[in-house]
Amino acid sequence: MATQTRMEENISRTIDTLSASLRELSLKARKKPILPTLYSVLTTVQIHQNPELCYGEHMAHNAICNYLVQNFSLYGITVVRKAYGLETSFLAEYVNRDGEVVDFCAEYDALPEIGHGCGHNLIAISSIASFLGLAALMERTGIPGKVRLLGTPAEEGGGGKIKLIEAGALKGTTASLMSHPTPQFPHMPAGSAGIAFGSCLAATGFLANFIGKPAHAAQMPWAGVNALDAATLAYQAVGLLRKHIRPSDRINIIVPEGGTAHNIIPAKAQIRVNVRSETLKEMNALRERVENCMKGAALATGCEVDIVPAMDPYADIRPNESLCTEFTRYMGSKGMKYYCDLQKKDIGAFSTDMGNISYEVPSFHGHFFIPTPPGTAMHTEAFRDAAKTEEAHDIAIFAAQVKDYFEKDKKLR
Repeated sequence: MATQTRMEENISRTIDTLSASLRELSLKARKKPILPTLYSVLTTVQIHQNPELCYGEHMAHNAICNYLVQNFSLYGITVVRKAYGLETSFLAEYVNRDGEVVDFCAEYDALPEIGHGCGHNLIAISSIASFLGLAALMERTGIPGKVRLLGTPAEEGGGGKIKLIEAGALKGTTASLMSHPTPQFPHMPAGSAGIAFGSCLAATGFLANFIGKPAHAAQMPWAGVNALDAATLAYQAVGLLRKHIRPSDRINIIVPEGGTAHNIIPAKAQIRVNVRSETLKEMNALRERVENCMKGAALATGCEVDIVPAMDPYADIRPNESLCTEFTRYMGSKGMKYYCDLQKKDIGAFSTDMGNISYEVPSFHGHFFIPTPPGTAMHTEAFRDAAKTEEAHDIAIFAAQVKDYFEKDKKLR
């Protein structure tokens, strides 16, 4: 059996060799080979510079699949495009006899208008490097098992991982891992490199479609039933509800539709609602209270209301103690301080469908800090620009090296 030092060297050497090609895949195109000992990397798609929205990540899907096929098919890595019935999902595998099955999740969808303001290009590169590094280690040392790279589209509200779960993508998986870039959290100790575990909020969303009756707003307003009044009353009711919810709960509302002409009583209005809470159970209870605000407003104004789901519910992340503590310990041995909040004292104000995977199999969803201007938040242009820097890429690659090593630990449950 290879020693710890030898395994670390194998992983680091492999990922260091790939770093330049992965940088090209993430950030820019290149026509000339940059891995002379492998097939040429002929990527013409730049993940960061060509942002694609959920379920429309065709260029990123093809770029990653082409990169893997052109460079690593001779090394026993197989690639399935459009995996599990999703046009922009893929599955890459390396198998070395029967054993544990480890998945790395690669995200690559972007945000409307902002582009890669959540840094999913770095998630993709980190997971690709993790997958290839662990595959190389298994090949060189004979460690049995299967390592998989699962392309997970549509994290930004589309619930891609939920659809993959429903399609059976997680059957037989021992553990699932990924790491996410983030700005330095202001409450973290100085010198912190990231977070091994910090929980997030469960989330769901729905549309409330209010139906009234049109009438001329000046000649016969009494003949109309104002759907916009219902939407306005519902908005106000939620505002009053906010005084009686937990500090970590979130209710966000927009009004996409509220009439088309000022002299016509609006017969249609729509509210889009996003509800978040610390757990799935608490989120479902809060959603019911918000839905009652919609129903009460419709009743009070004489309207009808049709409430329809707008997204699959995202679960909170369940921590896996073995994975989180081993990651924290190993990073500490390398001089990197990582925060591990297994008691969920620090709930992140974000949501991810990786939470749904954590309800299915032991999971790891770490965060690595990348350099950003002071006060930078995610889902901003400033974070988008930070996610394309050389330093951010190098940090993502280092996180991949560490994930590879600590994943050998069999104490997954």
